[in-house]
Amino acid sequence: MKPLHIIGTAVLAALAYLSLWPVEINPRAWTPPPLAQQAAPNQALKGIQRIGLNGGVGPEGISFDEAGRIYAGYADGRVVRLAADGLTHEELANTGGRPWGTFALADGSAVLVADAVKGLLRVTPGKVEVLATQADGVPFRLTDDVVQAKSGMVYFSDASSKYGLDKMMADVFEHGNHGRLISYDPRTKQAKTLVAGLHVANGVTLGPDEAYLLVSETLQYRVMRYWLKGPKAGHYEPFVENLPGFPDNISYNGRDGFWLALFAPRDALFDRILPCPLLLKAVYRIPETMRPKAAKHARVLKLDVHGQVAADLQDATQGAYAPITSVRERGGALYFGSIEYPAIGRLPLP
Repeated sequence: MKPLHIIGTAVLAALAYLSLWPVEINPRAWTPPPLAQQAAPNQALKGIQRIGLNGGVGPEGISFDEAGRIYAGYADGRVVRLAADGLTHEELANTGGRPWGTFALADGSAVLVADAVKGLLRVTPGKVEVLATQADGVPFRLTDDVVQAKSGMVYFSDASSKYGLDKMMADVFEHGNHGRLISYDPRTKQAKTLVAGLHVANGVTLGPDEAYLLVSETLQYRVMRYWLKGPKAGHYEPFVENLPGFPDNISYNGRDGFWLALFAPRDALFDRILPCPLLLKAVYRIPETMRPKAAKHARVLKLDVHGQVAADLQDATQGAYAPITSVRERGGALYFGSIEYPAIGRLPLP
């Protein structure tokens, strides 16, 4: 009976740990909407070409200058400019943090960087300039994506004002509303919170005529719209809701719609425990290496200017380019970034 006693004691100890061990998160109950009817699986993204392969890991957010050169930030802190064909690259600077979102100036003279650790940066060859590390007295903890308007105004997201890069999953399990959409005025050098209370504020893009901003609210499975012009200026509202995955970076194609990266598909088990704070705490207590991992499913959506899904491109096969965290259209092709993959992706559009 001794082995059974040992096993029973171990089980009780594990249950006590999962139920009672203190954790820093304070989960909020949320019941997600039932997942809408899914598009049929497809392999439209299976032909993604890898460019800049092994030039670095995790080109999370990519951008282009007028000449078609590609800009990306890597996990080791480097901000890199690749030739338009991806065959050669040059290191512009190392931020010493984790550059996520990038926005290259048209002439390539500088690139704005949303660095998850360092804040909002301006990078030129050999130089890193810190533009902002806080807004309205609240420091950035997880600066995520950035875009600049023709007026010069910069808009960016802070995914969390509570948890930093080392505690990124804490916000996921807490389902906290610590994210913000922020503006930065280069003339006054002031950052201002436009929208607070977002559940992981992620990708940011400007819409047609720069009349509004879109920001991905990852943990709510939706994209929000913040009006910059017109009678709704200063108002924000849902643009598209009940998405089939976790929305990441988003970009406007300058013509008829937006491309939205889905980091991973929604998980039925995770959706079921979201209304149960005690269960969320219990799962969070499990060592991160033992928690279930997000499915490796490459997926991007094209949204029209009304927020309707116009295309759903996928690849869930072995070796897929996944997870996709950014997607941009340029010159008849889609280009992809990933927070984990050691290359940028490219796929000619039909």
